[in-house]
Amino acid sequence: MMIDGIWVALLLAAACAGFVDAVAGGGGLIQVPALLAGFPRESPATLFGTNKVASIFGTLNAARRYLREVKIHWSIVLPAALAAFAFSFLGAATVTVMPKEVLRPLVLVLLIVVAAYTLAQRDFGRHERVSHVPVQRIRWVAIAVGALLGFYDGFFGPGAGSFMIFAFVRLFGMDFLRASASAKIVNAATNAGALLLFAPTGHVLWALGLGMAVCNIAGAQLGARMAIRHGSGFIRVVFLSMTGLLIAKIGWDTLMV
Repeated sequence: MMIDGIWVALLLAAACAGFVDAVAGGGGLIQVPALLAGFPRESPATLFGTNKVASIFGTLNAARRYLREVKIHWSIVLPAALAAFAFSFLGAATVTVMPKEVLRPLVLVLLIVVAAYTLAQRDFGRHERVSHVPVQRIRWVAIAVGALLGFYDGFFGPGAGSFMIFAFVRLFGMDFLRASASAKIVNAATNAGALLLFAPTGHVLWALGLGMAVCNIAGAQLGARMAIRHGSGFIRVVFLSMTGLLIAKIGWDTLMV
C-alpha cells in the first residue's frame, strides 16, 4: 500500500471513530488500531499522542453540539472534568513505568459487568432518574469518578468513554443522552491532560493528527446530531454494540499475550 492509501484509510477511520465516540464512546477501538496498523514501525507513544490530537477536536465539537440541545449538570460534570484533566496527565506519565498489560484482565471483567448490567436493566438510561448519590456528596463522587477514569484514559484508554457514560447513568441518574453529552466534556479534558505529556515530548505526528482531526470532527457532528435526534434508545443500542466489540477486542488481546 502506498503512503497516500494509508492516509486515506486513517482519515476514514478517524471519521468513523468520531461518529461512534460522539454517540456512545469507543472511538479509540477504531482509531488506535488503524494508526498502529498504518505505522507499525512508529513509537506507540507517538501514535497515542497523534490519536489524542485527532480525538480532542472531535470530542470538543461533539460537546459543543450537545451543549446547544442538552442541559448539562455542571455541578457534576465540571468537578469530574477538572479531576480527569489532572489525572489523565498522571496516567500518561505512568505508561513509562508500568506495562499496560496488567490492566487488560481487569478491564475485560469490568466491561462484561457493564454490558450484563445494562442488558439486564431494560430501562437503564432510558429516562432520567433521581441521583443515587446524596446531594452533599455529589461533588466528591464526581471528582472521584473523573480522577479514576481520567487516569485510566491517560494510561490505557479503551472503553473510557463507555465507562464514563455508565458511571453518569448509574451513579447520577442521567439518561443516556445526557450521560453521553457529559462524557464528551470529561473526555475532552482527559485528552487535553494526556496531550500535555505527549506534545512537549515530540510524541505527535502533527500533519496526520490534524488531518484526522478534521475527519473526526465531521464524524462527531453526524454522531451527535443522530444521538440528539433519536435519543437515549439509540445511544443505548450503540453503547451495547461498542461495549461488545471492546470485550471481544480486549479479550482477544488478553488471550494472545
